[in-house]
Amino acid sequence: MHPTQVLFLGKQQPVSLPVCDHYAGAEKLMRKSVALQQELGPVFDITLDCEDGASAGNEAAHAQLVAAVIAGADNRFERIGARVHDSGSAFFEQDVEIICKGAARRLAYLMLPKAESLAEVSAAIALIEHHSSQAGRQALPVHVLIETHGALADVFAIAALPQVQSLSFGIMDFVSAHYGAIPSAAMRSPAQFSHPLVTRAKLEIAAACHAHGKVPSHNVTTDIKDSASAAADAGRAAGEFGYTRMWSIHPQQIRPILNAFTPPQSEIAAAAQILLAARQADWGPIQHEGTLHDRASYRYYWSVLQRAKNNGVALPENAITLL
Repeated sequence: MHPTQVLFLGKQQPVSLPVCDHYAGAEKLMRKSVALQQELGPVFDITLDCEDGASAGNEAAHAQLVAAVIAGADNRFERIGARVHDSGSAFFEQDVEIICKGAARRLAYLMLPKAESLAEVSAAIALIEHHSSQAGRQALPVHVLIETHGALADVFAIAALPQVQSLSFGIMDFVSAHYGAIPSAAMRSPAQFSHPLVTRAKLEIAAACHAHGKVPSHNVTTDIKDSASAAADAGRAAGEFGYTRMWSIHPQQIRPILNAFTPPQSEIAAAAQILLAARQADWGPIQHEGTLHDRASYRYYWSVLQRAKNNGVALPENAITLL
């Protein structure tokens, strides 16, 4: 039996996505991002931005540009999504209709910003499903930005929605929603990892995602001149807060994020050895270097190999069949 048939018996296999979500709003930056994805491979997603990252006053033309880039020949891996306006905006349905009509079949996902509640997310998904199905695409994946008090209150229910693949933390809007009660320093490191209200939000989002097999995506690092800042933030997000994906807003942040979320070679090698031995034992308990392992630890080590594969790491040849 394939490992997933054994390790996730009776359960939905957790969503697996590239660990970096790179944002681009201007046409020049969009096309540069696509070129970089062609160079590195599908190890990071691209989100083309119709909302905060795009200029105002040209919304329809911008959505058409986004659709054209996604539908174009340069989208080799079909790992390009789009962030639309929030569902309360006059431009929300226009974005969805234009992008779905022009690129639904090749669209990786749509990102919903500024949601206020489960009801709002559900209604937005219904509208997305209407337009995507008309364009020949069923069950288009949706990613949701958690950046309001209401969305955080409903975060477990939002994560449970079948169409939702990933939840992202919108730290700047979240801090701003406290009207000065959280200092602006908490929008960045080190305070973003120590202020109780901010860390509570991050942990709730991560916990909700893992409870429902979805992907928690960490907020941006606004310091775009020092790639070490993105690397440090990614390391803490992964190691201390349980995040398995992170936003990038500058090309120089992509590789540090990939590196931070890639398991060390020693752990990859151990994972391969343990799972290969487990398969030999028909997925019963085994001993590896004096430690007992069973299906509980097998699920962990399977996820190690899955993350390594997503990040473009060359796996031992005999371990590839495990994924």
